[in-house]
Amino acid sequence: MKISSEFSKYALDYNSYNVIQNRVIEKLLSYVKHKPKNILDLGCGSGSLCKAIKWDYEHFCGVDFAQGMLELHPKSPKIELIYADFNDNALFENKLTYIYNFIFSASALQWADDLEQVFSRIKKLNAPVALAIFTSNTFKTINKTAAIDTILRSAEEVCELGKKYFDAKTEIVDYKLEFESTRDMFRYIKKSGVSGSRKVLSYKESKKLLREYPLSYLEFEVVFIYSCNK
Repeated sequence: MKISSEFSKYALDYNSYNVIQNRVIEKLLSYVKHKPKNILDLGCGSGSLCKAIKWDYEHFCGVDFAQGMLELHPKSPKIELIYADFNDNALFENKLTYIYNFIFSASALQWADDLEQVFSRIKKLNAPVALAIFTSNTFKTINKTAAIDTILRSAEEVCELGKKYFDAKTEIVDYKLEFESTRDMFRYIKKSGVSGSRKVLSYKESKKLLREYPLSYLEFEVVFIYSCNK
């Protein structure tokens, strides 16, 4: 398992909210050595992966359970958008009707109710994968400083499940995103969606965390699972 790290500094502007997700997508696409024509994107959001694909495909299927995000997704006759939850087996049994050449998921599967069950359903689609999953060391220092229990799985658990269900390799990447101020940092957490919309601190506790957080950056840990034969 290769472990690497990247460091980036961004001012807090409109484009910074998805900077980590965009880095994740860039890395996911680097694992693809051919140009699949029939693509499935689980947790497609507003279409960042779709926009990043530069080759000509025949069919792109994006799945998301947020209707508002799907409304922002690129539209074309080649793009099919499905309003559904990847936790729901009915999605895999009834709605995914194509034979997919490649399956992506960027920064979504960490919210799976049962990741092993979702992996088993993806496996049945019998296609190469490139998956990115945020893990428990994301916001590690925030969680430690505020005494918050992470709701994300460990990198070790995700890697183990990935190897169990796919003929795949895994890579753990640590990202750091620096900010001008702690307040900007926490505004990013709120607006970027990487916290899963979880609010566990009171106003008083949040103010205390703003004062005591010791770093000038946020930490992210991502497991990449990508098919060996792709």
